[in-house]
Amino acid sequence: MWVRQMLLAVIGISSGMIVAGGLFSFITGLGVISDFADRTHTGEHVLLYEDAVSVGGILGNIFFLFQVSVPGAGWFLPVFGLLAGIFTGCWAMALAEMLEVFPIFVRRIKLLRCIPWAILGTAIGKGVGSLIFFYQRWGR
Repeated sequence: MWVRQMLLAVIGISSGMIVAGGLFSFITGLGVISDFADRTHTGEHVLLYEDAVSVGGILGNIFFLFQVSVPGAGWFLPVFGLLAGIFTGCWAMALAEMLEVFPIFVRRIKLLRCIPWAILGTAIGKGVGSLIFFYQRWGR
């Protein structure tokens, strides 16, 4: 029985590390961190910024999974919300810059007549998925 639990723990930790590494690589590949360093003229600290993003993701997961209580979190929550919102906005803008890839993809697969339906389907799917998520989480 304990061998199965250990195997599941190793698989879970390994999978989590792979997914987290992929996400951090995606953030770095989008250029969000290098854009921050470029705009603030602190390019020599890019490695520090990448480490900070990694540590933030790790600590965020630990706090979420183990329900860690942070003393004095009442005053820290608005600051965290502001910083998380700024980061998310910058990430969204980096993704928007990458949208230049979609016209090439559409031409390559010859998707000419159904583009509005594909956009509508994506929007409806994201909306319904969000409603289901929030209803299950807070609707009970």
